[in-house]
Formats: sequence, structure tokens, C-alpha cells
Amino acid sequence: MNLVNLESVSHAYGPKPLLSDVSLGVEAGERIGVVGRNGGGKTTLISVIAGDIRPHGGRVTHTRGLRVGFLSQQDTLDPAATVREIVLGGMAEHEWAGDQAVREILTNLIGDLDLDSRTADLSGGERRRTALAKLLIDDHDLIMLDEPTNHLDIEAIAWLAAHLADRKSALVVVTHDRWFLDAVSTRTWEVVDGRVERYEGGYAAYVLAKSERARIAQATEERRQNLMRKEIAWLRRGPPARTSKPKFRVEAAQALIANEPPPRETVELMKFAAARLGKTVYDLEDVTLHAGGPGSGPLVLDHCTWQFGPGDRVGLIGVNGSGKSSVLRLLADTIKPDSGRMVRGKTVRLAHLSQELDELDPTRRVLESVEEVRKYLLLGKKEWSASQLLERLGFKGEEQWKVVGDLSGGERRRLQLLRLLMDDPNVLLLDEPTNDLDIETLNELEDLLDGWPGTLILVSHDRYFLERVTDRSVALLGNGKLSLLPGGVDEYLERRAAGTALTARLATASPTPAAPAGPGAPRPTTATDQAKPELSAKEERELRKELNRLERQLDKLTDQEARLHAAMAEAASDYGKLGTLDAELREIIAQKDTIEAEWLDLADRLGD
Repeated sequence: MNLVNLESVSHAYGPKPLLSDVSLGVEAGERIGVVGRNGGGKTTLISVIAGDIRPHGGRVTHTRGLRVGFLSQQDTLDPAATVREIVLGGMAEHEWAGDQAVREILTNLIGDLDLDSRTADLSGGERRRTALAKLLIDDHDLIMLDEPTNHLDIEAIAWLAAHLADRKSALVVVTHDRWFLDAVSTRTWEVVDGRVERYEGGYAAYVLAKSERARIAQATEERRQNLMRKEIAWLRRGPPARTSKPKFRVEAAQALIANEPPPRETVELMKFAAARLGKTVYDLEDVTLHAGGPGSGPLVLDHCTWQFGPGDRVGLIGVNGSGKSSVLRLLADTIKPDSGRMVRGKTVRLAHLSQELDELDPTRRVLESVEEVRKYLLLGKKEWSASQLLERLGFKGEEQWKVVGDLSGGERRRLQLLRLLMDDPNVLLLDEPTNDLDIETLNELEDLLDGWPGTLILVSHDRYFLERVTDRSVALLGNGKLSLLPGGVDEYLERRAAGTALTARLATASPTPAAPAGPGAPRPTTATDQAKPELSAKEERELRKELNRLERQLDKLTDQEARLHAAMAEAASDYGKLGTLDAELREIIAQKDTIEAEWLDLADRLGD
């Protein structure tokens, strides 16, 4: 049964038609992800479906008594109301406190907020989470969400995906988060040139199906087609879960990516990175760092020792407020550690994309703003002009002559990122680079980074982008350490869940009354902050002996890794030798990852 029907719907803003003779329906229980370029009509489409916008032409029909929950990008909360009044309405405390589903929503979305805070005193992100919590607590036949993952960290996004998957209501969601799309949607709508193209499955299926259509139609846009095939190759080589939903012939997809190279030429990039950077990029030695300065604010690093090497592509993960941006500022040398030492390589040429956009001159034209940095850039084996790169990141034709001051936040972010790349850095620190970027632009950005040689350290809540452009993940788990995650984001979520479960068990077993862990109480960060079982003196000696043995092994492997980097730099023109050295390097890194995981487990048991 269709809950909503659109018949020949058309809508335009000015001369640009966003929807042109669109007919479609939303069935009960259906889960639809909506994708398309920024400004292409996604928000208009879901606003028409929700009944918030009356189209200029056509007809929209809702079933009788349809209950629609709509999270728009516009803030409509009453500034004089409290969080409690907005989210819980007139619900008595014993009523919502006794409802497990309500408690779960409150804890995961607004657990850090005081329920009696006025919404006028909240930040934009806090207001957004408050509105989402209110929507999820209410009963709806159809839920419509416009960018629901904005202002959520990776953990909260994973919870929201699981929550929506368990609900019986129909769902229509607009998001640029491709992992989230795959997790919640069973159909994909692409809004393009006023049409709505429909595909079975989530984002992975959409990419495969769209490429199959392009192959059958013998598309003529060769570069765009190559980019799509490259995306498919990565999806097919990734975890099997990403490819479990496509319903068309798998053989056709396999034929499309036959002999397709990996997304990144690892040997080539490592060769260039080692030649440009030498052995040392960043060495942190016994570093202690607080977010607010020496001894001020949350503790981010506590006597931490770590190394970032040439060609490393690292994703830095943690909950909001864990100190990820502080670590990037430390590496950028804009803040100093409380104690310890940070050694930065002499050849490091740094570019740091922060969350601030103040450095752009609002009076310059877009193209002028890029060309004043550099007019041409060599990426991989191809030279690109500033204008060509601007077009790849969504600035087409006349848009390159816009005044910077007239750009949206997303456009300014794209421009700033391109200016950084044009400066030809060999180290990139990127803090939430995907904010306000549509999926097509994200694909282009990923392709640009695939050909960029150097060390990349990335902070992003976009799980798909994080896994796509980095090779390993490191987490801030609240214990003052950088923890290697061989299992990536999945391992991070498991360790966070294990820490939360242990905290709950210890609180239950505590002989003294514990404060209620309801909304307003901070969420637990890690199990390492809790008491551990006592070890006997003999057990502790044996564990420390094993810890020292692992540290010696790690030192040897680190020396071998450094020698291999140096050897690869010397063999820059001998591709046969480079291939052999790269295979040795991969084996060394795999051994290090295994031993580091063992070391972390032992250190956790000892409480170090």
C-alpha cells in the first residue's frame, strides 16, 4: 500500500526546474535513500512528499490519517522551551524512565545535555540532536530525514542506523553518508536534472547498477566512467557486507571491473612519499596534552609515544570532544604539548584543513583564489589546471567567477581544500573535510586523494570516506593513548560497546549508590578508566616480562620498516625492486599490527 503518491509533480526556483513531471510513490515499510548533487532538488523532493511544500504542478496524495515525522534542515525549535518540554512533552518522569526505547533514544542522542536547559542556550548541533530525539520518540507511519547524521559522531551514527532498521515505519532519508545509506536503505532515488532515477538496494547496489546502465548505454564520458569503475573496484574488494544487497546479475558487475587496478597505486605513492619526506614525519615522545592548554580542559594524550611515517594514511577516530582536532593542531604546531617532545621532519611541507574558514579573502573570485596559490598541479602522472580541478570539485563554468564572500559553507570548504592541495604539500591534516559535500563531489575528492603522494591524517565522521581514503585507523578511547585499530571502525565500535557494558556492570556491582546514568550524565568513554581485577605479584612479573619482549620485537620491526622506506627511496627508478621491497614492507607492517594489538591487550591488563 502506498502511503504517499506523487503524480506528474513539477517544481522550480527561478528558471531552474528541480522536479520535472515526477511520478512516484512511497510504500508502507519502504526504506529509501535519496542522493544527488547539492542544489539538485533532494530537499525539495522530500519537502513535497512531506507536504511542507506545495508543488507548482502535479498532485501529491497522502493516505487518510498518515502520521509524518519530518526532520528538516531548518531549526524550528521554540527558543524559550526546555529540552524536556520539546522532547518529552507532557510525559511524566516515571513514564519515560520506565520505557526502555525512550531511555535508549535519550542516552544515545542527548545523553550529554541537561533536560532543563533552554534550547536558546544550545549549540546548533545540540538543537539538531534534540529535534531528532523528539521525532524518534513520537510514533510515525513515515519518517523523513534531511541529513540526520550531521553533528553525530561515528558511534551515534551506528546507533541511529540500527535504531531505524528496527522500526516498522517507512523511511525516506537524504544523506551524503554512504555507509549510513547502505545500512538503512533498501532502495535508492537519485535526483538528477529534474528526474528521479530509481535503483534497488543501498549505495553499493546503486553504484553497481548505475555503472551497469552506463556500460549498456555505452556512455561517452570516459573520465566519469573510469571514476565510477574505480569506485566499484573498491566496493567489490571491500568487506562482503557492502555487496550483499545488489539484486542484478553479479557476473555483469564482475565483467565491468575485470582487470581494474586498485584505487591507489601503493608502490608509486610510497616511492614518492619516501622521496619527498625521508624517514621522519612526526615522532611523538612521551607527550601529554590537554585540550584547553597545559593542565586545562579534558586530557587528550597522557605520556603518549607514537610515530607517523612517510606515506601513512591514518584515520583518527573518537567521540565528539575526545580531542581529535587537538591532536591535529598539535601536529600542525598551532598548540604545544604540556610535556614531552614532538619531532617534526625537516622536509615536512604541511597543509592543515581546520574547521575554520576565516583565511579565505571574501573579495576574490573563486578561480583567482586558487590561481594565486598555483595555476597547475601534477597529480599522479597528469597535470591539472586550477580551472580543471575546480570543475572536478563542483565549480563549473560561471561558478568559477563567483565572489568568495557569496559562497555557501560547503562551497567555501571545497575551495579551501583545493587551495591546500594546490600548494603541493607532502603532509595533509584534514579535519572533517566532507562537511556539506554531496556524494558526486566526495567521489571526485577521493579520486584526487588517490593520486596524492604523502602522509595523510584524517578526522571524519563519514565512515565510508574514512575507510575509503585511509589504510589504518587509530582511536582516542579516553585513556590518554593513541590505540591502533587493526579491525578499523568495526573494532572501535566493539571496544566502545565493551567499555560501556563493563561500566554498567561495575556500576551495578558497586556497594555505594551510583548516580543515575540518565540524560544529562556524561557517557562512559572506555573500560580502561574502570577498576581491573587484581593481579598477583607473580602474574604481574610474567606480564611485564612478556610486555618487554613485545616491545623489543616492535623496536626491531620499526628499524626494519625504516630501512625498507630508505631502500624504496633509493630504488625509485627500479620498479621490479620496488615491488619486492613493498611486499616486504607489507609483511613487516602486518607483523607490527599483530604485535601492537597484543601489546595493547597486555598493557590494558596491567593498567599501564
